[in-house]
Formats: sequence, structure tokens, C-alpha cells
Amino acid sequence: MPNADKTDKKMKIVITGALGHIGSYVVRDLAHQFPGAEIVMIDNMMTQRFASLFNLPAIGRYRFVDADVTKMDLLPVFEGAHTVVHLAAITDAAGSFDKGAELEANNFQATSKVAHACLAVGARLIAPSSTSVYGTQEEVVSEDCSPDELKPQSPYAVTKLKEERLIGQLCSDSGLKAISCRFGTIFGASVGMRFHTAVNKFCWQAAMGLPITVWSTAYDQKRPYLDLSDASRAIAFIIRKDLFNGRVYNVLTHNATVRQIVDTIREFVPELQVSFVDSKIMNQLSYEVSCERFLSEGFMFAGDLRRGVGETISLLRQANR
Repeated sequence: MPNADKTDKKMKIVITGALGHIGSYVVRDLAHQFPGAEIVMIDNMMTQRFASLFNLPAIGRYRFVDADVTKMDLLPVFEGAHTVVHLAAITDAAGSFDKGAELEANNFQATSKVAHACLAVGARLIAPSSTSVYGTQEEVVSEDCSPDELKPQSPYAVTKLKEERLIGQLCSDSGLKAISCRFGTIFGASVGMRFHTAVNKFCWQAAMGLPITVWSTAYDQKRPYLDLSDASRAIAFIIRKDLFNGRVYNVLTHNATVRQIVDTIREFVPELQVSFVDSKIMNQLSYEVSCERFLSEGFMFAGDLRRGVGETISLLRQANR
């Protein structure tokens, strides 16, 4: 790819689900990563996160489209785009057990429509997936694992795996330039932040003086986690390197147990209490996820669990002093 300072002003990047937890951070970061680039933000406003549009960096050239990717005509918006970052999705894995049909209709159909639109206009596609597609008895799992180790534990994860396979087929059969990134569970603050995933939920409970609710079977089980800043840097890295080879990449900052997360939060909230609860999502065994494939491309993770937890709790404590 040519030098960024000569091409950014001609670059167009489209982000679907742009006002969400990841998107609201990414649209700001990309303005600094690619100064002068046109950043087109699409969001259906289902979660009413209007504040994600406040105080966007002056360095960015932004355009907001209030629309649902499953219903809108994507071709005029995608036309001329270098890359589409497809973040639009229903993302609550733990709450997806009674929403299988809704997830299928929304998430898979949205991804299919976005992928085919990218193919039609010649845009590249970054499609975040999830490390929750794994369900393994091995201690460490990689993208080259056997099919037996891909046992999604929620309708959300089942749909993500189906999306990966669709994108891979379009890459091999039709020439789509795309990459699927199995993100670890996101942690870190953004203006469009949500608190339904493990680390962020724990930070909310701790900052509000509530007991942390931990799934009883999960305290010493390892899971992969991804710092939000690393997620955004990974997206910029993929665009710069033109890493659209149709492969699947694990993208994560840390493998950590819930106990380690709780101990980290306790550094900032010494009086923290833990309450154990049951949840049907935690029927997986403990495992680590390897991201050697992504590291081998030259990416360096810089995120930090302690820093992310500290920043989140600090922001929340301002509302509960």
C-alpha cells in the first residue's frame, strides 16, 4: 500500500454498527490512523447511542448514515470504499439463547448482504468474528484446530461461525478480498460502551459498590480477552498491510482466568465482594487461544488488562463518589 500521507485523503472507509462499543472507538481512532480519510458511519440507532456522534475528531471527514444494513441499499454507500469494517450485529452472547431466530435473521443476513455488496463494488471486508466459536478440551487452540474443537456455546457464536464460512467461500469462489477476525471478549472504555461482557460488567458492578456476579463454574477457567485499543489498532494494521487473504485470525490481548480479572479489579476496589451464580453459557472447558498467526504477520499487541480496568473504573467512579 502506498504511503498513508499520500493516499489517506483519497481513502474511504465504511464502518457498519459505527456507534456501538467497538465502532464508537474505531471511528475516532481511524481518523488519526488515516488522516483525511472519508469515514462513513452506518448505524440503525437501535440502541439510541446518539452520544457516540458527539465530539468526533476534527481531523476526520465523517458522514453518518442512519439506516439498517439489512434493509438499505448498500451499493451507493459502499461505492468507492477501500474497506468496509462490518461491526453491525446483535452481540450479547449470554443473552442470545432465546434469540436464535433473531440472530440468524439479523446477524447472518446482514453479513451476507454486506459481503456481497463488497464483492459487487470491489471493497475489502473486515469481518469480526468471535473466539466463542471454540469449545475444546485442548489447553491451547488455534485457527488450525480440528472441526471437533469448533463447538459454539451460544446462538451468537453459532451464527459467527456460519458467517466465517460464508466469507471464506466468497473469497475462494468469487474473489472477495476479506479477513475474519476472531476477537477475544472486548474490554476497555468507549463513548458507546456496553456492560454485558465479563470485564466491563465486573467493572460496572465494582464501581457501583455491587458484588461481582461470577459464573460458578468459571472462576478458574481461562478465556481470551481483547483490549479495545488493540482491536482498533488491528483493524488499522489490516488495512495498511492489505491483509485480505480470506483467512481467519485469532485476535486477542490476553488469555486470563476470571480469578485474575477479579484480582485486577480488586487492586482498584479493595472492598470488592464476589457472588457466585449459575449460567448455562459456561459449560465450556478452560482453554487458551493462540494468536500466533496474527503475530506472525507483524502485529504487536500493546493493550493491558490492568490499564483497561483502571481506566474503566476511574470513569465510572466519577458518577458514584
